[in-house]
Amino acid sequence: MDIPRASWRNTTHDWASTVDLEHLEHIRQNPAAFAPGGILHLALEVVAYVADEAEAGHGGLCRITLYPDGSVAVADNGRGTDTRVDELGRIVKKPVMATKDLRFFDNPNTPSLPDAHMRRGMSVVAALSTWLIHTNRRRNGSWTQRYEHGLPTTDLQPIVDDRTTGTTVHFLPDEPLRATSSITIDDLSRLPLSWPHLSIEIDDRRGA
Repeated sequence: MDIPRASWRNTTHDWASTVDLEHLEHIRQNPAAFAPGGILHLALEVVAYVADEAEAGHGGLCRITLYPDGSVAVADNGRGTDTRVDELGRIVKKPVMATKDLRFFDNPNTPSLPDAHMRRGMSVVAALSTWLIHTNRRRNGSWTQRYEHGLPTTDLQPIVDDRTTGTTVHFLPDEPLRATSSITIDDLSRLPLSWPHLSIEIDDRRGA
């Protein structure tokens, strides 16, 4: 792409930004405001992006995996997170984890998620997670990247192309959220009532 990165059109996030430290810290200082209901709300923030893709006619399968360590993975078969090449030939991904979603922050008309709380965006999940691993498969390449409390701790790590597209967001909510909240199968089973264009699969590996 020969157009300077700062000139790229912004839709959901600011392409000119990489990490918004002030934004992430604001979330971390206000977990009750940004994750009301705890872990379930964080999962819904992720699933909402899958629903966006499905509603636009891309994918529609959402697989949610609950792990014994309290982590949650949300995988889909959409197009994957937008990734571009800048004027210097560098790979740039849309900064969905570490910057604000322009549609939802500072917007009095922000929509609600199925838990009746306001949608804020993926950066809420990243900021309030001890770690988060974002795995992305697109037709122009596949990679994974790790975050801790919203801050990237690795560069984009290329992974083998398996000829599929989609995104997996695997995150471990901070310990205070894990200590005071949980997700039930019933919570997740009701999601198609709010997002009928999604096919929800649940894999609960937490044991008895």
